[in-house]
Amino acid sequence: MNLENTVKYHFAKSTLISDSPRATASDSLTGTDVMAAMGMTQERAAMGYSAFLGKMGISYNDRARAIELLAEYALTKCDKVAALRKLDDAIKPLVMRQLATFAFEDYSRSAASVKQCDCCSGQGFIEADVFTMKSHYTMRLPQWAKDLKQSPSDFEVKRKVKEVVRVLCSACKGKKVVSCACKDCHGRGKAVNQDLTEKQGVPVLADCKRCGGRGYERIPSTEAYAAVCSITDAISVATWEKSVKRFYDQLITKFDIEEAWAEAQLKQITK
Repeated sequence: MNLENTVKYHFAKSTLISDSPRATASDSLTGTDVMAAMGMTQERAAMGYSAFLGKMGISYNDRARAIELLAEYALTKCDKVAALRKLDDAIKPLVMRQLATFAFEDYSRSAASVKQCDCCSGQGFIEADVFTMKSHYTMRLPQWAKDLKQSPSDFEVKRKVKEVVRVLCSACKGKKVVSCACKDCHGRGKAVNQDLTEKQGVPVLADCKRCGGRGYERIPSTEAYAAVCSITDAISVATWEKSVKRFYDQLITKFDIEEAWAEAQLKQITK
């Protein structure tokens, strides 16, 4: 039993909670066995199991717990980085918390994820300048003009008026969010390689060059740096690129390691 199989127990469609149908052998896991296995896995690999449940959107509490556990882990390892070691004792936990939050967001992102639209800032509408043509008449049509068979348009004054109106955002179509899937491969991770296609004469699929085969775009590290700068200005851009960014990438990898450990523990418990 792996971690992906535990998701269905949080969204049960029937009253039967079991690892396999009733028609299988009698040694299949019962609902009690599954619940006990989840509890033991949570005890042995708290960070990995909580991170997985938070990534799947099952529990917000598990998401918060995973971030808190990673922040505590970061506090024990941050002294190895000189720029983080020099931070004040009151500022350091806040910075670690911010880095842990962005690390979880990057870890939990997939091609099915959505993010706030940058074009409209999550409003669904944008303000646009619209020019409209308006007109008015300087006077009522006099009798002599009627005798000369002049039209009212001869006394019409036209002017162009600039107005600011709210229009539907063209990027998100009013949904306020956009997909995180790669725009080239559309989340598949594979795209047509034009060079190989021209050489062989048939479409050749290869890893997408834009996303590196992931199928989605990662959170730019500059956003994490901007969040850190809102807390303290002790970390410069050069320092971030040289040492702190490497530490931030290690925090993202830590979630993957802990999730693999949690899955190994669950398989060992349910084998």
